[in-house]
Amino acid sequence: MSSKRLMSSPRMAVPPAEVFRRLNDSLAFDWRLAPYDVQQSLAHASMLAARGIISDSDREALHSALETVATEVRDNTFVFAAGDEDVHMAIERRVTELAGEPGGRLHTARSRNDQVATDMAMFTRDAALAAKAATLELAQTLVELAERHIDWAMPGYTHLQRAQPVYLGHHLLAYVWMLLRDADRFDSVLVGTDELPLGAGALAGVNFDTDRPMMAAELGFGSVSENSIDAVSNRDFVLDYLAAATTCATHMSRLGTEIVLWSSEEFGFCEVSDAWASGSSIMPQKKNPDAAELLRAKAPRIAGHLTAMHGVMHGLPLTYNKDMQEDKEHLFDAVDSLQLVLAAAQGMLSTISFTRQRLADASADEFLAATDIADYLVKRGMPFRSSHHVVGELVRLAVGSGRRLSQLTPEELQSASPLLDPESFYALLGDGAWIEAKASRGGTGSAAVRAQLALAREALERALAGR
Repeated sequence: MSSKRLMSSPRMAVPPAEVFRRLNDSLAFDWRLAPYDVQQSLAHASMLAARGIISDSDREALHSALETVATEVRDNTFVFAAGDEDVHMAIERRVTELAGEPGGRLHTARSRNDQVATDMAMFTRDAALAAKAATLELAQTLVELAERHIDWAMPGYTHLQRAQPVYLGHHLLAYVWMLLRDADRFDSVLVGTDELPLGAGALAGVNFDTDRPMMAAELGFGSVSENSIDAVSNRDFVLDYLAAATTCATHMSRLGTEIVLWSSEEFGFCEVSDAWASGSSIMPQKKNPDAAELLRAKAPRIAGHLTAMHGVMHGLPLTYNKDMQEDKEHLFDAVDSLQLVLAAAQGMLSTISFTRQRLADASADEFLAATDIADYLVKRGMPFRSSHHVVGELVRLAVGSGRRLSQLTPEELQSASPLLDPESFYALLGDGAWIEAKASRGGTGSAAVRAQLALAREALERALAGR
């Protein structure tokens, strides 16, 4: 890539076609890298002066100009010119306007190839840190929500059919563990952003005795890339972020789906706050959980960016290719979308309300105790496959006659299996008995859920301490 603007390249006998110029220019989206570009330019100028490549007076002039640019960027007063191809050239142009001749020395010993790779690593690092913080904040909200509803019975589902009763607190804690894994994934993204590309030049290094570790320390990188070719062609950290964001958004999509279902009249398990719902343009009675629905819709959008980014990088020869300019829009939109999703989930869950009686009524369905009855027979010596068959016959008998399991007669029970003691059978169907029967670690019994809640709090505290 040339270090000069496309419009002024002396290599070309004619100016670029207008359509090509619009295709090639990236300023419409890479302006978001401006704060990082200024930051790395400050470090680069300091290094050049420390190595005697530019004078101290040049460094002071460059720093003064760059600090002015930083203020303009922060205050949104930076003016982009018609000939600015990208954010890097826009900043260099402005620095030259402010500093004069020293501005022309800023690009010494670097290329836009290593420059943009550095900007992208810094941007991705901040995005991963922000996503991790948001996931942990949401996990904290869910922990508190789970504790408030730790003993609220509800039906658990498989295939969207009532399966076994659980406690609402147990169900909510499932999302806490998902979010803690998401936080770990964003932590892993930071590993990929920790090598400084700056100083690799266009692809082969530079013709100056630079101090890359000095720049790495100033910019918060743990080390420098050891191969200049890899440095400028690497976008693994972008793929890492998009992969982590996709998984996190998928978790939020599942959460959104459950809120949509639970807040329907058919379920009636919960109600989202008016602040997180919408009305209908024609039906006055409607209260639509649109925020939850959009949690679902954003997930495939973010996943699409991951797929598209793999498509951009797939089959690219080393080193830099202009295809890689497409990394920015995929990354930027995914970052924005995930931040919005996590903020919406945080607001919605902070204000959601659950209806205990509807949950309890749904979980009181005696057919949910079928597995517990099968296990009861196993404890009395029957092989599980046989007990499964016996209980299935009992369920079919009850459904076929329009009765609950507790309405089956002792004679019917004994006919199904002599191991079915009627007194024990009816006791097993007592209110809440089959929830508390879950004694295994990680299960839905009260003791297990309280132990899990304590473990979740500890894991969250460790994650927050590591932040």
